[in-house]
Amino acid sequence: MDKVTFDLSQDLDTSPNIFIKKEWINILDQQNGNYAGNQCIIETSALSNSNKFMNYREAYIAMPLLLTLTSPQSTSTATDMLPAAAGTSCDYVMGLKNFYGSMIHSFTVDFQGTTIVQQTPFTSMYNCFKLLTALSWNEIFSFGSQIGFYPDDPLSWTYISAASTTALDGLGTCVNTNQVSTGSLLNTTTAFNTYSSGAGNIGFLQRQQYINFDLDGVPTTGTYSALLSENSVKTMWKNYISKKQSSTGSTTAGVFQISVMATIYLRHLHSFFDKIPLAKGIFMKLTLNLNQTSTTFTKSNNASNACTGFNVTSVTSAVGGVNPLMIASGRSGCGAVNLNTSASSAATTVSYIASVAVGNQVLDSTQRTITGVAGNNLASNVYLYVPAYTFNPIYESVMLSSPIKEIKYKDLYLYQIINITANSGTINNLLTNGVSGLSEILIIPFHSTTAGTTAGHPLASVCPVYQSPFDTAGCGTTSPLCHINQFQVVVSGQNAIYNTQQHASIEQFNHHLKGTNAVNGNLTEGIGSGVINSLGFDNIYCYYNVNLERMLPVEEQVPKSVIVQGLNGSAKNCDYWCFLAYKTSIKISVLEGVRV
Repeated sequence: MDKVTFDLSQDLDTSPNIFIKKEWINILDQQNGNYAGNQCIIETSALSNSNKFMNYREAYIAMPLLLTLTSPQSTSTATDMLPAAAGTSCDYVMGLKNFYGSMIHSFTVDFQGTTIVQQTPFTSMYNCFKLLTALSWNEIFSFGSQIGFYPDDPLSWTYISAASTTALDGLGTCVNTNQVSTGSLLNTTTAFNTYSSGAGNIGFLQRQQYINFDLDGVPTTGTYSALLSENSVKTMWKNYISKKQSSTGSTTAGVFQISVMATIYLRHLHSFFDKIPLAKGIFMKLTLNLNQTSTTFTKSNNASNACTGFNVTSVTSAVGGVNPLMIASGRSGCGAVNLNTSASSAATTVSYIASVAVGNQVLDSTQRTITGVAGNNLASNVYLYVPAYTFNPIYESVMLSSPIKEIKYKDLYLYQIINITANSGTINNLLTNGVSGLSEILIIPFHSTTAGTTAGHPLASVCPVYQSPFDTAGCGTTSPLCHINQFQVVVSGQNAIYNTQQHASIEQFNHHLKGTNAVNGNLTEGIGSGVINSLGFDNIYCYYNVNLERMLPVEEQVPKSVIVQGLNGSAKNCDYWCFLAYKTSIKISVLEGVRV
Protein backbone atom coordinates (compact mmCIF):
# COMPACT_ATOMS: atom_id res chain seq x y z
CA MET A 1 0.00 0.00 0.00
CA ASP A 2 2.85 2.38 0.86
CA LYS A 3 4.53 1.78 -2.50
CA VAL A 4 1.28 2.39 -4.37
CA THR A 5 0.75 5.65 -2.46
CA PHE A 6 4.29 6.80 -3.35
CA ASP A 7 3.98 5.78 -7.01
CA LEU A 8 0.68 7.61 -7.37
CA SER A 9 2.18 10.77 -5.91
CA GLN A 10 4.92 10.65 -8.54
CA ASP A 11 2.61 9.83 -11.44
CA LEU A 12 2.18 12.98 -13.50
CA ASP A 13 0.21 12.56 -16.71
CA THR A 14 2.30 14.53 -19.19
CA SER A 15 2.17 12.21 -22.21
CA PRO A 16 0.61 13.64 -25.39
CA ASN A 17 -2.66 12.36 -26.78
CA ILE A 18 -2.26 9.39 -29.12
CA PHE A 19 -5.46 10.34 -30.96
CA ILE A 20 -6.66 13.86 -31.63
CA LYS A 21 -10.17 12.88 -32.68
CA LYS A 22 -12.66 10.05 -32.22
CA GLU A 23 -15.87 9.99 -34.23
CA TRP A 24 -18.66 7.41 -34.24
CA ILE A 25 -19.86 6.62 -37.76
CA ASN A 26 -23.00 4.59 -38.45
CA ILE A 27 -24.18 2.83 -41.59
CA LEU A 28 -27.41 1.05 -42.47
CA ASP A 29 -27.69 -2.55 -43.55
CA GLN A 30 -28.81 -3.52 -47.05
CA GLN A 31 -32.33 -4.76 -46.21
CA ASN A 32 -34.27 -1.49 -46.40
CA GLY A 33 -36.23 -2.58 -43.34
CA ASN A 34 -37.34 -5.90 -44.83
CA TYR A 35 -36.26 -8.90 -42.72
CA ALA A 36 -38.84 -11.41 -43.95
CA GLY A 37 -35.95 -13.40 -45.43
CA ASN A 38 -34.44 -13.84 -41.93
CA GLN A 39 -31.20 -12.26 -43.07
CA CYS A 40 -29.32 -9.01 -42.51
CA ILE A 41 -26.43 -7.94 -44.76
CA ILE A 42 -24.05 -5.12 -43.82
CA GLU A 43 -21.33 -3.81 -46.15
CA THR A 44 -18.64 -1.43 -44.91
CA SER A 45 -17.78 0.30 -48.20
CA ALA A 46 -18.79 3.70 -46.80
CA LEU A 47 -16.38 3.20 -43.90
CA SER A 48 -13.53 1.90 -46.05
CA ASN A 49 -13.64 5.08 -48.14
CA SER A 50 -13.49 7.44 -45.16
CA ASN A 51 -9.67 7.50 -44.97
CA LYS A 52 -9.88 7.04 -41.21
CA PHE A 53 -8.60 4.36 -38.87
CA MET A 54 -11.59 2.23 -37.90
CA ASN A 55 -11.72 0.22 -34.68
CA TYR A 56 -14.00 -2.78 -35.23
CA ARG A 57 -13.23 -4.12 -31.76
CA GLU A 58 -15.42 -1.35 -30.34
CA ALA A 59 -18.02 -1.65 -33.10
CA TYR A 60 -21.54 -2.76 -32.37
CA ILE A 61 -24.80 -3.54 -34.13
CA ALA A 62 -27.96 -1.67 -33.12
CA MET A 63 -30.81 -4.08 -33.91
CA PRO A 64 -34.51 -3.14 -33.51
CA LEU A 65 -36.57 -6.00 -32.07
CA LEU A 66 -40.34 -6.24 -31.81
CA LEU A 67 -41.89 -8.62 -29.28
CA THR A 68 -45.58 -9.23 -29.93
CA LEU A 69 -48.15 -11.22 -27.92
CA THR A 70 -51.71 -11.61 -29.22
CA SER A 71 -54.86 -13.39 -28.12
CA PRO A 72 -57.29 -14.85 -30.69
CA GLN A 73 -59.06 -12.40 -33.01
CA SER A 74 -62.32 -14.28 -32.51
CA THR A 75 -62.97 -15.43 -28.96
CA SER A 76 -65.99 -16.20 -26.80
CA THR A 77 -64.63 -14.28 -23.84
CA ALA A 78 -63.65 -10.65 -23.53
CA THR A 79 -61.18 -11.26 -20.72
CA ASP A 80 -58.51 -13.49 -22.26
CA MET A 81 -56.04 -10.60 -22.29
CA LEU A 82 -56.40 -7.16 -20.69
CA PRO A 83 -52.92 -5.54 -20.76
CA ALA A 84 -54.30 -1.97 -20.77
CA ALA A 85 -55.59 -2.28 -17.18
CA ALA A 86 -53.16 -2.17 -14.28
CA GLY A 87 -55.02 -4.91 -12.40
CA THR A 88 -54.53 -7.34 -15.31
CA SER A 89 -51.12 -6.12 -16.45
CA CYS A 90 -49.09 -8.14 -18.95
CA ASP A 91 -45.86 -6.17 -18.39
CA TYR A 92 -44.04 -9.29 -17.16
CA VAL A 93 -45.71 -11.92 -19.34
CA MET A 94 -42.78 -12.32 -21.77
CA GLY A 95 -39.15 -11.43 -22.24
CA LEU A 96 -35.94 -12.53 -23.92
CA LYS A 97 -33.52 -15.29 -23.09
CA ASN A 98 -29.93 -14.45 -22.28
CA PHE A 99 -27.90 -12.14 -24.58
CA TYR A 100 -29.22 -10.12 -27.51
CA GLY A 101 -26.65 -11.93 -29.66
CA SER A 102 -28.92 -14.99 -29.42
CA MET A 103 -30.92 -13.30 -32.20
CA ILE A 104 -28.10 -14.29 -34.59
CA HIS A 105 -28.17 -17.94 -35.62
CA SER A 106 -25.07 -17.84 -37.83
CA PHE A 107 -23.09 -15.35 -39.87
CA THR A 108 -20.26 -15.03 -42.35
CA VAL A 109 -17.63 -12.37 -42.86
CA ASP A 110 -16.24 -11.69 -46.32
CA PHE A 111 -13.00 -9.70 -46.31
CA GLN A 112 -12.15 -8.09 -49.66
CA GLY A 113 -14.30 -10.73 -51.38
CA THR A 114 -12.86 -13.74 -49.51
CA THR A 115 -14.78 -15.56 -46.77
CA ILE A 116 -12.71 -15.47 -43.57
CA VAL A 117 -15.45 -16.44 -41.06
CA GLN A 118 -17.43 -19.47 -42.13
CA GLN A 119 -21.14 -19.98 -41.59
CA THR A 120 -21.50 -22.17 -38.51
CA PRO A 121 -25.05 -22.67 -37.18
CA PHE A 122 -25.97 -22.09 -33.53
CA THR A 123 -22.91 -19.89 -32.90
CA SER A 124 -24.94 -18.00 -30.28
CA MET A 125 -24.66 -21.08 -28.01
CA TYR A 126 -20.86 -20.84 -28.09
CA ASN A 127 -20.91 -17.06 -27.66
CA CYS A 128 -23.16 -17.30 -24.59
CA PHE A 129 -20.68 -19.72 -23.04
CA LYS A 130 -17.82 -17.31 -23.73
CA LEU A 131 -19.63 -14.47 -21.99
CA LEU A 132 -20.61 -16.64 -19.02
CA THR A 133 -16.97 -17.63 -18.49
CA ALA A 134 -15.36 -14.27 -19.34
CA LEU A 135 -17.55 -11.57 -17.78
CA SER A 136 -17.41 -10.67 -14.11
CA TRP A 137 -20.43 -9.75 -12.03
CA ASN A 138 -19.19 -6.16 -12.01
CA GLU A 139 -19.27 -6.10 -15.82
CA ILE A 140 -22.77 -7.58 -15.82
CA PHE A 141 -23.83 -4.81 -13.47
CA SER A 142 -22.11 -2.18 -15.64
CA PHE A 143 -23.28 -3.12 -19.14
CA GLY A 144 -25.39 -6.27 -18.90
CA SER A 145 -28.52 -4.22 -19.60
CA GLN A 146 -26.89 -2.88 -22.75
CA ILE A 147 -26.31 -6.32 -24.26
CA GLY A 148 -29.35 -8.05 -22.72
CA PHE A 149 -27.20 -10.24 -20.50
CA TYR A 150 -27.95 -11.57 -17.02
CA PRO A 151 -27.30 -15.24 -16.11
CA ASP A 152 -30.24 -17.46 -15.23
CA ASP A 153 -30.46 -18.66 -11.64
CA PRO A 154 -29.06 -22.22 -11.78
CA LEU A 155 -31.26 -23.35 -8.85
CA SER A 156 -34.65 -22.03 -9.98
CA TRP A 157 -35.48 -24.63 -12.65
CA THR A 158 -38.38 -27.05 -12.52
CA TYR A 159 -39.02 -30.18 -14.58
CA ILE A 160 -42.51 -31.23 -15.68
CA SER A 161 -42.64 -34.52 -17.54
CA ALA A 162 -46.27 -34.46 -18.73
CA ALA A 163 -49.22 -32.11 -19.02
CA SER A 164 -51.24 -31.94 -15.81
CA THR A 165 -53.21 -29.55 -13.64
CA THR A 166 -50.00 -28.74 -11.77
CA ALA A 167 -48.01 -27.84 -14.91
CA LEU A 168 -48.18 -24.13 -14.13
CA ASP A 169 -44.73 -23.37 -15.62
CA GLY A 170 -45.04 -25.32 -18.87
CA LEU A 171 -43.61 -28.64 -20.03
CA GLY A 172 -40.11 -30.03 -19.83
CA THR A 173 -37.43 -27.96 -18.15
CA CYS A 174 -38.88 -24.60 -17.09
CA VAL A 175 -36.82 -21.68 -15.83
CA ASN A 176 -39.54 -19.07 -16.30
CA THR A 177 -40.83 -18.15 -12.84
CA ASN A 178 -40.27 -14.43 -12.41
CA GLN A 179 -41.59 -13.73 -8.94
CA VAL A 180 -38.40 -13.99 -6.94
CA SER A 181 -38.91 -15.50 -3.49
CA THR A 182 -36.46 -16.67 -0.85
CA GLY A 183 -39.02 -17.71 1.71
CA SER A 184 -42.45 -19.05 0.80
CA LEU A 185 -41.28 -21.49 -1.87
CA LEU A 186 -38.02 -22.51 -0.19
CA ASN A 187 -38.93 -25.19 2.34
CA THR A 188 -36.05 -25.80 4.73
CA THR A 189 -37.88 -27.83 7.33
CA THR A 190 -40.54 -30.25 6.11
CA ALA A 191 -39.55 -31.24 2.58
CA PHE A 192 -36.67 -32.81 0.69
CA ASN A 193 -34.37 -30.23 -0.85
CA THR A 194 -35.48 -28.71 -4.17
CA TYR A 195 -33.17 -25.69 -3.90
CA SER A 196 -35.05 -22.65 -5.29
CA SER A 197 -37.11 -24.62 -7.81
CA GLY A 198 -40.01 -22.42 -8.88
CA ALA A 199 -38.96 -19.67 -6.48
CA GLY A 200 -38.05 -17.20 -9.21
CA ASN A 201 -35.36 -16.86 -11.87
CA ILE A 202 -33.64 -13.55 -11.11
CA GLY A 203 -31.93 -13.61 -14.52
CA PHE A 204 -35.22 -13.75 -16.42
CA LEU A 205 -36.69 -11.01 -14.23
CA GLN A 206 -33.68 -8.72 -14.73
CA ARG A 207 -33.73 -9.19 -18.50
CA GLN A 208 -37.44 -8.32 -18.55
CA GLN A 209 -36.68 -5.12 -16.68
CA TYR A 210 -34.10 -4.22 -19.31
CA ILE A 211 -36.89 -3.90 -21.89
CA ASN A 212 -40.32 -3.46 -20.24
CA PHE A 213 -40.32 0.22 -19.24
CA ASP A 214 -43.99 1.28 -19.07
CA LEU A 215 -44.96 4.92 -19.43
CA ASP A 216 -48.11 4.16 -17.43
CA GLY A 217 -46.06 2.86 -14.52
CA VAL A 218 -46.71 4.51 -11.18
CA PRO A 219 -43.55 4.85 -9.04
CA THR A 220 -45.40 6.68 -6.20
CA THR A 221 -47.92 9.24 -7.42
CA GLY A 222 -48.40 10.17 -11.03
CA THR A 223 -46.89 8.14 -13.87
CA TYR A 224 -43.59 7.98 -15.72
CA SER A 225 -45.28 9.74 -18.63
CA ALA A 226 -45.35 12.89 -16.50
CA LEU A 227 -41.56 12.93 -16.70
CA LEU A 228 -40.95 11.49 -20.17
CA SER A 229 -43.20 11.68 -23.22
CA GLU A 230 -43.63 8.76 -25.59
CA ASN A 231 -42.18 10.87 -28.38
CA SER A 232 -39.01 11.33 -26.32
CA VAL A 233 -38.86 7.59 -25.66
CA LYS A 234 -38.99 6.96 -29.41
CA THR A 235 -36.40 9.61 -30.17
CA MET A 236 -33.90 8.36 -27.61
CA TRP A 237 -34.44 4.69 -28.66
CA LYS A 238 -35.36 3.62 -25.16
CA ASN A 239 -36.73 0.08 -24.79
CA TYR A 240 -40.37 0.27 -23.74
CA ILE A 241 -43.83 -1.29 -23.86
CA SER A 242 -45.18 0.24 -27.05
CA LYS A 243 -48.67 -1.29 -27.34
CA LYS A 244 -51.33 -2.42 -24.87
CA GLN A 245 -54.72 -3.33 -26.31
CA SER A 246 -57.27 -5.22 -24.27
CA SER A 247 -59.53 -7.82 -25.85
CA THR A 248 -63.21 -6.96 -26.06
CA GLY A 249 -64.81 -10.19 -27.21
CA SER A 250 -65.07 -11.37 -30.80
CA THR A 251 -64.34 -7.93 -32.31
CA THR A 252 -60.99 -7.01 -30.78
CA ALA A 253 -58.05 -9.21 -29.89
CA GLY A 254 -55.66 -8.52 -27.07
CA VAL A 255 -52.32 -7.07 -28.22
CA PHE A 256 -49.19 -6.53 -26.15
CA GLN A 257 -45.93 -5.33 -27.74
CA ILE A 258 -42.45 -4.33 -26.60
CA SER A 259 -40.10 -2.30 -28.80
CA VAL A 260 -36.42 -2.98 -28.15
CA MET A 261 -33.21 -1.51 -29.53
CA ALA A 262 -30.63 -4.23 -28.91
CA THR A 263 -26.88 -3.62 -28.76
CA ILE A 264 -24.69 -6.47 -30.04
CA TYR A 265 -20.92 -5.96 -30.01
CA LEU A 266 -19.06 -7.54 -32.91
CA ARG A 267 -16.35 -8.83 -30.56
CA HIS A 268 -19.03 -10.86 -28.75
CA LEU A 269 -20.03 -12.51 -32.03
CA HIS A 270 -16.61 -13.69 -33.16
CA SER A 271 -12.99 -13.58 -32.00
CA PHE A 272 -11.91 -12.05 -35.34
CA PHE A 273 -13.38 -8.72 -34.24
CA ASP A 274 -11.66 -9.01 -30.89
CA LYS A 275 -8.26 -9.27 -32.61
CA ILE A 276 -8.54 -6.91 -35.57
CA PRO A 277 -6.24 -3.85 -35.29
CA LEU A 278 -6.95 -0.24 -36.18
CA ALA A 279 -6.89 -0.02 -39.98
CA LYS A 280 -7.92 2.09 -42.93
CA GLY A 281 -9.75 0.96 -46.04
CA ILE A 282 -11.16 -2.34 -44.76
CA PHE A 283 -14.11 -3.54 -46.83
CA MET A 284 -16.15 -6.32 -45.26
CA LYS A 285 -19.49 -7.90 -45.90
CA LEU A 286 -21.30 -9.27 -42.86
CA THR A 287 -24.19 -11.67 -43.50
CA LEU A 288 -26.31 -12.40 -40.42
CA ASN A 289 -28.95 -15.15 -40.32
CA LEU A 290 -31.63 -14.23 -37.78
CA ASN A 291 -33.48 -16.22 -35.12
CA GLN A 292 -36.91 -14.73 -35.74
CA THR A 293 -39.48 -17.04 -34.19
CA SER A 294 -43.20 -17.40 -33.61
CA THR A 295 -44.62 -19.51 -30.77
CA THR A 296 -48.21 -20.66 -30.33
CA PHE A 297 -49.09 -21.75 -26.79
CA THR A 298 -52.17 -22.34 -24.67
CA LYS A 299 -53.07 -21.45 -21.11
CA SER A 300 -55.83 -23.36 -19.36
CA ASN A 301 -57.83 -22.16 -16.36
CA ASN A 302 -60.32 -24.07 -14.21
CA ALA A 303 -63.79 -22.91 -13.22
CA SER A 304 -62.28 -20.98 -10.32
CA ASN A 305 -60.10 -19.06 -12.78
CA ALA A 306 -56.86 -20.65 -11.55
CA CYS A 307 -54.19 -21.75 -13.99
CA THR A 308 -54.21 -25.47 -14.71
CA GLY A 309 -51.42 -25.63 -17.26
CA PHE A 310 -49.38 -24.29 -20.14
CA ASN A 311 -48.68 -26.11 -23.37
CA VAL A 312 -46.87 -25.32 -26.61
CA THR A 313 -48.74 -25.97 -29.85
CA SER A 314 -46.04 -24.97 -32.33
CA VAL A 315 -42.75 -23.12 -32.70
CA THR A 316 -41.82 -21.67 -36.09
CA SER A 317 -38.23 -20.76 -36.89
CA ALA A 318 -37.23 -20.36 -40.53
CA VAL A 319 -33.54 -20.99 -39.79
CA GLY A 320 -34.20 -23.73 -37.20
CA GLY A 321 -32.24 -21.93 -34.51
CA VAL A 322 -32.88 -21.12 -30.87
CA ASN A 323 -36.07 -19.40 -29.78
CA PRO A 324 -34.95 -16.13 -28.11
CA LEU A 325 -38.42 -15.51 -26.67
CA MET A 326 -39.51 -16.62 -23.22
CA ILE A 327 -43.00 -16.86 -21.70
CA ALA A 328 -43.39 -16.40 -17.94
CA SER A 329 -44.93 -18.97 -15.62
CA GLY A 330 -48.65 -19.06 -14.82
CA ARG A 331 -48.04 -19.51 -11.09
CA SER A 332 -49.65 -17.05 -8.74
CA GLY A 333 -47.65 -13.83 -8.77
CA CYS A 334 -45.77 -14.66 -11.98
CA GLY A 335 -46.01 -12.75 -15.24
CA ALA A 336 -48.51 -14.88 -17.18
CA VAL A 337 -51.08 -15.22 -14.41
CA ASN A 338 -53.27 -12.54 -16.05
CA LEU A 339 -53.59 -14.38 -19.34
CA ASN A 340 -56.95 -16.11 -19.79
CA THR A 341 -58.60 -14.23 -16.94
CA SER A 342 -61.97 -15.71 -17.78
CA ALA A 343 -64.90 -14.36 -15.81
CA SER A 344 -67.06 -17.35 -16.66
CA SER A 345 -67.74 -20.26 -14.29
CA ALA A 346 -66.48 -22.84 -16.78
CA ALA A 347 -62.97 -24.10 -17.43
CA THR A 348 -61.37 -22.42 -20.46
CA THR A 349 -58.33 -22.82 -22.68
CA VAL A 350 -57.10 -19.90 -24.77
CA SER A 351 -54.45 -20.00 -27.51
CA TYR A 352 -51.89 -17.20 -27.81
CA ILE A 353 -49.18 -16.29 -30.29
CA ALA A 354 -45.88 -14.75 -29.18
CA SER A 355 -43.28 -13.67 -31.72
CA VAL A 356 -39.99 -11.82 -31.96
CA ALA A 357 -39.00 -10.04 -35.17
CA VAL A 358 -36.15 -7.84 -36.32
CA GLY A 359 -37.06 -4.45 -37.75
CA ASN A 360 -40.30 -2.54 -37.76
CA GLN A 361 -42.84 -5.16 -38.76
CA VAL A 362 -44.45 -8.23 -37.19
CA LEU A 363 -43.61 -11.24 -39.35
CA ASP A 364 -46.12 -13.81 -38.06
CA SER A 365 -48.80 -14.03 -40.76
CA THR A 366 -51.66 -14.49 -38.28
CA GLN A 367 -50.62 -11.61 -36.05
CA ARG A 368 -50.29 -9.29 -39.05
CA THR A 369 -54.03 -9.65 -39.72
CA ILE A 370 -55.05 -8.65 -36.19
CA THR A 371 -56.40 -5.16 -35.79
CA GLY A 372 -54.25 -3.09 -33.47
CA VAL A 373 -50.92 -4.85 -34.07
CA ALA A 374 -48.33 -2.11 -34.62
CA GLY A 375 -44.70 -1.80 -35.69
CA ASN A 376 -41.53 -1.09 -33.75
CA ASN A 377 -41.69 2.53 -32.62
CA LEU A 378 -37.93 2.93 -32.28
CA ALA A 379 -36.33 2.06 -35.62
CA SER A 380 -36.88 0.15 -38.85
CA ASN A 381 -33.33 -0.77 -39.83
CA VAL A 382 -30.26 -2.46 -38.39
CA TYR A 383 -27.32 -0.10 -37.90
CA LEU A 384 -23.59 -0.72 -37.58
CA TYR A 385 -21.69 1.76 -35.40
CA VAL A 386 -17.90 1.95 -35.73
CA PRO A 387 -15.54 4.50 -34.11
CA ALA A 388 -13.11 6.31 -36.42
CA TYR A 389 -9.82 7.59 -34.99
CA THR A 390 -7.52 10.35 -36.16
CA PHE A 391 -3.94 9.84 -34.99
CA ASN A 392 -1.56 12.36 -33.56
CA PRO A 393 0.97 12.44 -36.49
CA ILE A 394 3.80 11.38 -34.19
CA TYR A 395 2.05 8.15 -33.25
CA GLU A 396 0.66 7.53 -36.73
CA SER A 397 4.20 7.30 -38.10
CA VAL A 398 5.01 4.71 -35.46
CA MET A 399 1.87 2.75 -36.36
CA LEU A 400 2.72 2.76 -40.05
CA SER A 401 6.39 1.83 -39.57
CA SER A 402 5.20 -1.80 -39.69
CA PRO A 403 1.90 -1.67 -41.60
CA ILE A 404 1.52 -5.42 -42.11
CA LYS A 405 -0.34 -6.99 -39.18
CA GLU A 406 -1.28 -10.61 -38.64
CA ILE A 407 -4.72 -11.24 -37.16
CA LYS A 408 -4.87 -14.53 -35.27
CA TYR A 409 -8.37 -15.67 -34.34
CA LYS A 410 -10.53 -18.75 -33.84
CA ASP A 411 -13.24 -20.16 -36.06
CA LEU A 412 -15.74 -22.95 -35.33
CA TYR A 413 -17.04 -26.25 -36.59
CA LEU A 414 -20.24 -27.75 -35.16
CA TYR A 415 -20.82 -31.49 -34.79
CA GLN A 416 -23.81 -33.26 -33.23
CA ILE A 417 -24.01 -36.52 -31.31
CA ILE A 418 -27.68 -37.46 -31.34
CA ASN A 419 -29.92 -39.53 -29.05
CA ILE A 420 -27.53 -41.25 -26.67
CA THR A 421 -29.49 -43.68 -24.49
CA ALA A 422 -30.24 -42.69 -20.90
CA ASN A 423 -28.36 -44.12 -17.93
CA SER A 424 -24.91 -45.00 -19.27
CA GLY A 425 -25.55 -45.02 -23.01
CA THR A 426 -22.17 -45.12 -24.77
CA ILE A 427 -20.63 -42.10 -26.47
CA ASN A 428 -17.83 -43.02 -28.87
CA ASN A 429 -18.06 -40.67 -31.82
CA LEU A 430 -15.52 -39.53 -34.38
CA LEU A 431 -16.18 -35.83 -34.93
CA THR A 432 -13.61 -35.22 -37.64
CA ASN A 433 -10.82 -37.02 -39.43
CA GLY A 434 -8.61 -33.99 -39.58
CA VAL A 435 -8.63 -30.36 -38.40
CA SER A 436 -5.44 -28.34 -38.03
CA GLY A 437 -4.82 -25.63 -35.45
CA LEU A 438 -7.07 -27.22 -32.82
CA SER A 439 -7.82 -24.91 -29.92
CA GLU A 440 -10.68 -26.26 -27.78
CA ILE A 441 -13.81 -28.38 -27.74
CA LEU A 442 -17.05 -27.29 -26.10
CA ILE A 443 -19.79 -29.86 -25.55
CA ILE A 444 -23.32 -28.70 -24.69
CA PRO A 445 -25.79 -31.44 -23.62
CA PHE A 446 -29.55 -31.24 -24.21
CA HIS A 447 -32.42 -33.63 -23.58
CA SER A 448 -33.00 -35.45 -26.84
CA THR A 449 -35.74 -34.32 -29.19
CA THR A 450 -35.77 -37.63 -31.05
CA ALA A 451 -36.33 -39.79 -27.98
CA GLY A 452 -40.02 -39.18 -27.36
CA THR A 453 -41.74 -37.92 -24.25
CA THR A 454 -40.68 -40.67 -21.85
CA ALA A 455 -37.00 -41.01 -22.61
CA GLY A 456 -36.20 -37.49 -23.76
CA HIS A 457 -37.86 -34.12 -24.11
CA PRO A 458 -41.61 -33.87 -23.21
CA LEU A 459 -42.11 -31.37 -26.06
CA ALA A 460 -40.33 -33.63 -28.55
CA SER A 461 -43.27 -33.73 -30.94
CA VAL A 462 -43.42 -29.93 -31.02
CA CYS A 463 -39.92 -28.49 -30.69
CA PRO A 464 -36.39 -29.17 -29.44
CA VAL A 465 -35.43 -27.91 -25.99
CA TYR A 466 -33.66 -24.82 -27.34
CA GLN A 467 -36.94 -23.67 -28.91
CA SER A 468 -39.15 -24.10 -25.84
CA PRO A 469 -40.51 -20.74 -24.61
CA PHE A 470 -40.29 -22.04 -21.03
CA ASP A 471 -36.67 -23.24 -21.15
CA THR A 472 -33.46 -21.20 -21.33
CA ALA A 473 -31.47 -24.05 -22.91
CA GLY A 474 -29.35 -22.92 -25.84
CA CYS A 475 -29.20 -19.32 -24.63
CA GLY A 476 -26.74 -19.77 -21.79
CA THR A 477 -27.90 -22.95 -20.11
CA THR A 478 -27.86 -26.66 -20.89
CA SER A 479 -30.52 -29.18 -19.98
CA PRO A 480 -30.34 -29.87 -16.22
CA LEU A 481 -28.19 -32.59 -14.64
CA CYS A 482 -26.89 -33.78 -18.04
CA HIS A 483 -23.42 -34.98 -17.09
CA ILE A 484 -21.01 -37.32 -18.84
CA ASN A 485 -19.31 -40.16 -17.01
CA GLN A 486 -15.91 -41.59 -18.02
CA PHE A 487 -15.41 -38.56 -20.25
CA GLN A 488 -12.47 -38.45 -22.66
CA VAL A 489 -11.42 -36.57 -25.80
CA VAL A 490 -8.98 -38.41 -28.06
CA VAL A 491 -6.92 -36.29 -30.49
CA SER A 492 -5.09 -38.32 -33.16
CA GLY A 493 -4.94 -41.34 -30.87
CA GLN A 494 -3.73 -39.38 -27.82
CA ASN A 495 -5.89 -38.69 -24.75
CA ALA A 496 -6.45 -34.97 -24.24
CA ILE A 497 -7.36 -35.75 -20.60
CA TYR A 498 -4.49 -37.64 -18.93
CA ASN A 499 -6.76 -39.93 -16.92
CA THR A 500 -10.25 -40.60 -18.22
CA GLN A 501 -12.50 -38.29 -16.25
CA GLN A 502 -14.48 -40.29 -13.69
CA HIS A 503 -16.02 -37.66 -11.42
CA ALA A 504 -17.65 -34.89 -13.46
CA SER A 505 -18.73 -32.74 -10.53
CA ILE A 506 -15.14 -32.38 -9.29
CA GLU A 507 -12.79 -33.08 -12.17
CA GLN A 508 -14.52 -31.37 -15.11
CA PHE A 509 -15.20 -28.17 -13.20
CA ASN A 510 -11.88 -27.92 -11.34
CA HIS A 511 -9.59 -29.13 -14.12
CA HIS A 512 -11.24 -27.67 -17.23
CA LEU A 513 -14.21 -25.34 -16.83
CA LYS A 514 -12.94 -23.25 -13.92
CA GLY A 515 -10.81 -20.42 -15.26
CA THR A 516 -11.78 -20.88 -18.92
CA ASN A 517 -11.80 -17.43 -20.61
CA ALA A 518 -11.29 -15.82 -17.19
CA VAL A 519 -8.78 -13.12 -16.24
CA ASN A 520 -5.47 -14.83 -15.46
CA GLY A 521 -7.36 -18.13 -15.51
CA ASN A 522 -8.78 -17.07 -12.10
CA LEU A 523 -5.40 -17.93 -10.57
CA THR A 524 -4.97 -14.48 -9.04
CA GLU A 525 -7.00 -13.89 -5.90
CA GLY A 526 -8.88 -10.61 -6.05
CA ILE A 527 -8.93 -10.58 -9.86
CA GLY A 528 -11.56 -12.95 -11.14
CA SER A 529 -14.22 -13.33 -13.78
CA GLY A 530 -16.70 -15.87 -15.01
CA VAL A 531 -20.13 -16.47 -13.45
CA ILE A 532 -20.43 -20.27 -13.61
CA ASN A 533 -19.63 -21.80 -10.24
CA SER A 534 -19.55 -25.48 -9.32
CA LEU A 535 -23.16 -25.42 -8.08
CA GLY A 536 -24.30 -23.95 -11.39
CA PHE A 537 -22.25 -26.54 -13.29
CA ASP A 538 -23.93 -29.33 -11.32
CA ASN A 539 -27.41 -28.04 -12.28
CA ILE A 540 -28.08 -26.23 -15.59
CA TYR A 541 -24.63 -25.11 -16.74
CA CYS A 542 -23.35 -28.60 -17.60
CA TYR A 543 -20.70 -27.42 -20.09
CA TYR A 544 -17.82 -29.73 -20.97
CA ASN A 545 -14.83 -27.76 -22.21
CA VAL A 546 -11.34 -29.10 -22.94
CA ASN A 547 -8.30 -27.12 -24.07
CA LEU A 548 -6.73 -28.78 -27.14
CA GLU A 549 -4.08 -26.22 -28.08
CA ARG A 550 -1.27 -27.41 -25.84
CA MET A 551 1.12 -28.71 -28.49
CA LEU A 552 4.43 -27.82 -30.12
CA PRO A 553 4.20 -25.09 -32.78
CA VAL A 554 5.32 -27.56 -35.45
CA GLU A 555 2.22 -29.68 -34.73
CA GLU A 556 -0.33 -26.88 -35.09
CA GLN A 557 -0.62 -27.18 -38.87
CA VAL A 558 -0.98 -30.95 -38.81
CA PRO A 559 -4.61 -32.08 -39.31
CA LYS A 560 -5.75 -34.12 -36.32
CA SER A 561 -8.76 -36.36 -35.73
CA VAL A 562 -11.04 -35.84 -32.74
CA ILE A 563 -13.07 -38.53 -30.93
CA VAL A 564 -15.42 -37.92 -27.99
CA GLN A 565 -15.93 -40.78 -25.53
CA GLY A 566 -18.02 -41.26 -22.40
CA LEU A 567 -21.25 -42.51 -20.89
CA ASN A 568 -24.52 -40.60 -20.66
CA GLY A 569 -24.92 -39.87 -16.95
CA SER A 570 -28.45 -38.48 -17.35
CA ALA A 571 -31.70 -40.38 -16.77
CA LYS A 572 -32.87 -38.91 -20.10
CA ASN A 573 -31.70 -39.60 -23.63
CA CYS A 574 -29.36 -36.78 -24.60
CA ASP A 575 -28.03 -34.95 -27.64
CA TYR A 576 -24.56 -33.37 -27.50
CA TRP A 577 -23.65 -30.28 -29.49
CA CYS A 578 -19.90 -30.19 -30.03
CA PHE A 579 -18.21 -26.94 -31.03
CA LEU A 580 -14.65 -27.46 -32.23
CA ALA A 581 -12.62 -24.24 -32.23
CA TYR A 582 -9.51 -23.99 -34.37
CA LYS A 583 -6.91 -21.30 -34.95
CA THR A 584 -6.58 -19.43 -38.21
CA SER A 585 -5.08 -16.13 -39.31
CA ILE A 586 -4.83 -13.52 -42.06
CA LYS A 587 -2.38 -10.71 -42.71
CA ILE A 588 -3.57 -7.25 -43.67
CA SER A 589 -2.10 -3.84 -44.41
CA VAL A 590 -3.50 -1.41 -41.85
CA LEU A 591 -2.81 1.47 -44.21
CA GLU A 592 -4.75 0.11 -47.18
CA GLY A 593 -7.01 -2.46 -45.54
CA VAL A 594 -6.09 -5.16 -48.03
CA ARG A 595 -5.15 -8.77 -47.40
CA VAL A 596 -1.51 -9.61 -48.07
